[in-house]
Amino acid sequence: MKIRVLSSFLLSLTFIFSMFSSTCSAQTESPVLAGATATSAPASTSAIPEAAPSAMNKSGMIAADKISAGDTAWMMTSTALVLLMTIPGLALFYTGMVRKKNALGTMAHSLATTCIVTVLWVVLGYSLVFTAGSPFLGSMDRFMLHGVSFLKEAGQLSVHQLAPTIPESVFLMFQMTFAIITPALITGAFAERMKFSALLLFITLWSLLVYVPVAHWVWEPAGWLAARGVLDFAGGTVVHINAGVSGLVAALIVGPRLGFGKEPMPPHNLLLTAIGASLLWVGWFGFNAGSAGAADGRAGLAMLVTQVATAMSALAWMFVEWLRRGKPSVLGIVSGAVAGLVAITPASGFVDLTGALVIGAVAGVACYWGSTSLKSMGGYDDSLDVFGVHAIGGIVGALLTGVFALKSIGGVDGSLATQAFGVIVTVIYSGAVTAIILWLLKVSIGLRVNKEEEREGLDLELHGEHIL
Repeated sequence: MKIRVLSSFLLSLTFIFSMFSSTCSAQTESPVLAGATATSAPASTSAIPEAAPSAMNKSGMIAADKISAGDTAWMMTSTALVLLMTIPGLALFYTGMVRKKNALGTMAHSLATTCIVTVLWVVLGYSLVFTAGSPFLGSMDRFMLHGVSFLKEAGQLSVHQLAPTIPESVFLMFQMTFAIITPALITGAFAERMKFSALLLFITLWSLLVYVPVAHWVWEPAGWLAARGVLDFAGGTVVHINAGVSGLVAALIVGPRLGFGKEPMPPHNLLLTAIGASLLWVGWFGFNAGSAGAADGRAGLAMLVTQVATAMSALAWMFVEWLRRGKPSVLGIVSGAVAGLVAITPASGFVDLTGALVIGAVAGVACYWGSTSLKSMGGYDDSLDVFGVHAIGGIVGALLTGVFALKSIGGVDGSLATQAFGVIVTVIYSGAVTAIILWLLKVSIGLRVNKEEEREGLDLELHGEHIL
């Protein structure tokens, strides 16, 4: 089994890399090294507004009248939109795809993750990601949000160097929503069979040991991948490859659901899934356009290419499924839309219309293949296609960012080789550390419910409730 899955995964990487090899030869310019200034950092808030009084090279206190009301309002709105993506968006999207007996348990995964990561972020996570520290991990300067200040009488407040026109409290809240949705995505890979206690510990450990380091490497200007020029505007590497690879590892270690491959396991309510996907689509504008860090032209372009790539990917998935299976399904259309959202995420602040159309088209086809043919070849039970959509889509988006990134838009040139390096590093680190975390939990408290509980359903057995 493990050999088949490894072979299938390597095949997927080969498939994606081969699609762009001819384009790679045309890439002759190297990207500008990130980290020198806030404007060159390939971070989720990499764009510093043109109206900013001056570029900052470290976080600190500024006069309150230097804050942009427009930027602040947009970033608060974006924060709410990204939170909407997890609750209720992802919660409904996943809940509709499982069997009825596990619907509430699946929704509990998203709700519990939101609560756990919120506390972890303000206590420790934000400081370890978004302070300079070392190239590999931030410092404890913002432990318990020490130094995040608003002094009304003095007319001062703290800001982060990556977003100097909004309060630091808004910046850290926006980044918190990314930290929330990333581990929540992973839960779809082992839906319908993991202990709730094991889930809580896994989310805690994974957030601190996997998400925090990778986010620091890519999004903090002092991070070593940022310094190498790896581009990730809004989370293709940090969020989607990270979550997708971890999802595959989790599906392998937790093991398949009882009856997998032998009995049908259809979604119990595709209406919930379609509503959840629609909320994800709308919320994603905060995810991508909000990652400009300001209400400016780059945010507007990021919003536009997000819409275009998503629509193109949904159409690509729909037509491929139509050709192969004879009918275009609603589940296929919304899955294609999510694949497009995933793939355009790292590129959204760097590409134009052409890049958006190509990225969307490739993502729709590649993620359809990853969720059907590759999954069948591998024989693994990734319940809700976390790997097929998020890892494959994230890899497509990350690589094509290197192909289509325009310096005139993002201030940096793209490099396919640099993007591939970032992908490989993330795949190896995320996969290895996730495996260690799950192995430790497996030998200590166990990962799975027992067979009787799984047959009865997690709603009743773990949460003492059920839906009619």
